[in-house]
Amino acid sequence: MGGFSLWHILIFAIVLLLLFGGNRFSNMMGDVAKGLKSFKQGMADDDDEQRRRYEREHGRLGSPDRPIEVTPHPRAADPVAPPPPPPPPAAQDPRG
Repeated sequence: MGGFSLWHILIFAIVLLLLFGGNRFSNMMGDVAKGLKSFKQGMADDDDEQRRRYEREHGRLGSPDRPIEVTPHPRAADPVAPPPPPPPPAAQDPRG
């Protein structure tokens, strides 16, 4: 009741073909496909530009004015030792 069935879509397609003709309708669908392809390519280009900008701002992409640091961090070779265990509880004197 609320949606289009297969018959509705077929009748609509036949009416479109009768109004516009097969060749013109085919050309319009080709133009729509080219538009969608161009839109997707533009979105991908925009995503690539945003990714490059993010990597450049966050230092993940090496820039020519800043060399890549390859020496390890001084604390990376000497990790912090775990804290010592707590002392044993004091033994209570049975004499009171």
